[in-house]
Amino acid sequence: MPVQFILCLNKQGIVRLLRWFEKLDTSQYATHQEYIRQVFKVISQRDHRRQSNFIEFSKHTKLVYKGYAGLYFVMGVDKQDEELIYLSQIHLFVEVLDSFFGNVCELDILFNFYKTYLVMDEMFIAGEIQTTSKKELLERIGQLDRLN
Repeated sequence: MPVQFILCLNKQGIVRLLRWFEKLDTSQYATHQEYIRQVFKVISQRDHRRQSNFIEFSKHTKLVYKGYAGLYFVMGVDKQDEELIYLSQIHLFVEVLDSFFGNVCELDILFNFYKTYLVMDEMFIAGEIQTTSKKELLERIGQLDRLN
């Protein structure tokens, strides 16, 4: 089962990146904003030092998240999927952004969102993981960036 969504929120719950790969189940949540508010509420209330980075969120969805420098990177995945694979993909995503931007921060994501989505699109296609190689990702992104 592919990733259902990728979400990046700051500590105030403001969305900085969002990509839906599957249609939202509207039986529980009327809008995407309501769904995102609930995700933020669940993540922000956790004790990150004593609790894991995995949350069973709904009937079909498990949240895998990691906090970096004032940002939460969240993936919604199927309950049966292996959490550590997605946690490592979050870490890889942040490492690639760090290398690409040179110590990435919230402002880099905000003002260079198109480059951030480029990185995301190179890593995931239709919610499926495409590559796990940092070197390969940086080479391809560098080539695409030089085209601009």
